[in-house]
Amino acid sequence: MWKTQGYLAGLAMLAATAAYAQETVDIQEWEVPYENSRPRDPFAESATSVWFVGQRAGYLARLNAETGEIMKVDLKEGSAPHNLIVGSDGIVWYAGNRTALIGRYDPATGEIEEIPMPDPAARDPHTLVFDKEEANIFFTLQGANMMGRLNIETRKVDLISSKTESSRPYGIKQAPDGSVWVVLLGTNKLAQIDPETMALREIVLPREETRPRRLEVTADGRVWYVDYAKGFLGAYDPAADAFKEWAFPEGEQARPYGTASDASGRIWAVATGVQPNIFYGFDPATEEFFSATNVPSGGGTLRHMYYHEPSGAVWFGADANTIGRAIVEPQE
Repeated sequence: MWKTQGYLAGLAMLAATAAYAQETVDIQEWEVPYENSRPRDPFAESATSVWFVGQRAGYLARLNAETGEIMKVDLKEGSAPHNLIVGSDGIVWYAGNRTALIGRYDPATGEIEEIPMPDPAARDPHTLVFDKEEANIFFTLQGANMMGRLNIETRKVDLISSKTESSRPYGIKQAPDGSVWVVLLGTNKLAQIDPETMALREIVLPREETRPRRLEVTADGRVWYVDYAKGFLGAYDPAADAFKEWAFPEGEQARPYGTASDASGRIWAVATGVQPNIFYGFDPATEEFFSATNVPSGGGTLRHMYYHEPSGAVWFGADANTIGRAIVEPQE
């Protein structure tokens, strides 16, 4: 198990990021015993119970953060689960990225239900998100160039295609007003979906070379995205139809990927183009990066993160074959 109070990567990195490294956060990682399984996309149902998928090895798993024990659920061969979310009822929903389905796992019974996509072209469910009522799951399909909605009660799946060819719908979140936002990794665009009608509109980002990968939507309605290609954090204000962007300290080398936003509205994002990966905090109030912490295992790549508000923790999976937790808002 890896643990650190946070440190900077040597004197050169210290000199380069001194203005940003006023704070660090406590990061702890748990080694996953299934070798090279790419544990990823954790979802904390409590401070100690955390579900995640093994993309390469084809499993669901639950970590007990108190004991370090991991319980594993094998999926059928070739599933390549990419992402999961856990409902308030404890049901686990996962994206079967290579089996063209969304899966439902009931921990109480051990039963797995598979919900196939209604269109053969919808081959690769990618990232899932509940709506506020947990009545629907909205999701992206990167290679299929689609977005979808699964009605949890009826199991009906509705699909829409991106307006832009090869746009690669990727990260997805719901805004406070109920609209669903998607970043289109294959182009310099965001997409907004009406959750009732599935009507779609696209928003062009300021720089043509931008490639947004993950996003957050804060309480004020602003959509925050990371530009994986050029190393920027950006914010789009739909009310004003205006953008602001801030460069990561490493510039193009940052390759920012996994993101989260906390209860205070601060943005957390990981620079994955450097080793070790650097876990950054950005404060929208000051418009500054205020925290920089090295990932103890190195990370490899931190792809997706989840903020658990009751414990003030951001959870992540790392290509170093670990599940990690960063305490960004310490609880008294």
